[in-house]
Amino acid sequence: MKEREVKPAEGKLGVMVVGCGAVTTTFMTGVFMARKGLAKPIGAMTQYDKIRVGKGAEQKYLSYGEIVPLSTLDDIEFATWDVYPQNAYQAAMYAEVLKEKDIEPVRVELEKIVPMKAAFDKNFAKRLDGDNVMEGKTRWEMVELLREDIRRFKAEKKIARVVVIWAASTEIYVPVYEPVHNTLDALEKAMKNDDREHIAPSMCYAYAALTEGAPFIMGAPNTTVDIPAMWELAEKTRMPIAGKDFKTGQTLVKSGFAPIIGTRCLGLSGWFSTNILGNRDGLVLDEPANFRTKEVSKLSTLETILKPEEQPDLYTDYFHKVRINYYPPRNDNKEGWDNIDIFGWMGYPMQIKINFLCRDSILAAPLLLDLCLLSDLAARAGRYGIQRFLSFYLKSPMHDYVKGEEAVNNLYQQHTMLKNAIREMGGYEADEEMD
Repeated sequence: MKEREVKPAEGKLGVMVVGCGAVTTTFMTGVFMARKGLAKPIGAMTQYDKIRVGKGAEQKYLSYGEIVPLSTLDDIEFATWDVYPQNAYQAAMYAEVLKEKDIEPVRVELEKIVPMKAAFDKNFAKRLDGDNVMEGKTRWEMVELLREDIRRFKAEKKIARVVVIWAASTEIYVPVYEPVHNTLDALEKAMKNDDREHIAPSMCYAYAALTEGAPFIMGAPNTTVDIPAMWELAEKTRMPIAGKDFKTGQTLVKSGFAPIIGTRCLGLSGWFSTNILGNRDGLVLDEPANFRTKEVSKLSTLETILKPEEQPDLYTDYFHKVRINYYPPRNDNKEGWDNIDIFGWMGYPMQIKINFLCRDSILAAPLLLDLCLLSDLAARAGRYGIQRFLSFYLKSPMHDYVKGEEAVNNLYQQHTMLKNAIREMGGYEADEEMD
């Protein structure tokens, strides 16, 4: 075992969440309830997963916190930004994800969390109508106000370190535009020139976080930090970035099931995925321009696992379709259907059908916890730029597409990347190869 080089997790960890809706309030309520011993943080790998370290007689299985210095649930202080002014208790009740009996015991804690004004542009989320927004501000002014919010939060709550995570709605699709997105200098000029076409509000949050020494995590499929200019900023500030799009339901299933087809050398004719969802996320995604952003993210998973260039007999010209349908009666209880047409020996067809009736925020909440704790760990370990080891948690993992790098979407390979990063930060050797 090598000498550990990770700074200790001393002091409070500030978790600043963009968005105070169903996912965020479920996350915060669960943390508060777990602190009181009234609930368990099930689904959080930082709290439950164990990793094998050492070999031979020294082999043992340890939790993440036994291998690396992680912040605890007691260390966390929350703050949020949202277009709606309701406090976290009101927002949790409105979301109707959790039962009242699971919210009331931490009502006092939730009521103290009142969203700060959001950096918002209605053109990027036309279905949202909140008035708790920065009125008439340029993109650069938004950045400056967000930086002030971060500094004020740290000072008032005596925070040692901050992580900023996006759990707000999906913005309209912003294609990478090289004259603005390829260099940090060009990005800053566009912000100062109030370029509202190429600078999404989410980019203001990311820029503010990184320049204030906070890792940034993109939990939606927004382009935000998936551009060379932001990679340059992350290198300059020596801060971790991760994204994009929390991998909760259908894509989790896809990234786990597609490797079964590939490993067994079965062929694929088509994979049709559809969802019905009724919460605010579903409402926003009912807008075609916003759905396009999500569609790009969800479509990218399969093509990097079942590759026609590697197995032309099995994966040439398969049809892959993804749909999301807004259906208010379901609220946060998302239903995902996957209809998979495969073929086997001598080309004979078969079908697989998966029906996942999931609770979107219940699956997302532990991802927020893990991503915040592990991004904070990465920063203390001196890791900066794209954190590929966090791909396990994300639908469309960031990668350096400029250099032709391909994202790793195979769930089992992603788990290997995650475990090896934890081992290395804990002073142990990586001992699993990823094919």
